[in-house]
Amino acid sequence: MTAVFDEELREQLTQARQALRQAREHGDDDGAQAYAGRVAGLLRIAADYGIDVPRTAGEEEEQGEG
Repeated sequence: MTAVFDEELREQLTQARQALRQAREHGDDDGAQAYAGRVAGLLRIAADYGIDVPRTAGEEEEQGEG
């Protein structure tokens, strides 16, 4: 995979995590659910392409459930 793809995926993951955190802080349950899905999708893409990205404790728990 190219470095550009790797970098873009990591940037999108960072942005999605920030948006998720903000939605949770503001009590936006629908937004939080949407951003949690976005984060999960990006983590799946990373795994599919062998891109090692750190996971938060919550993301580790969600991965174990699925």
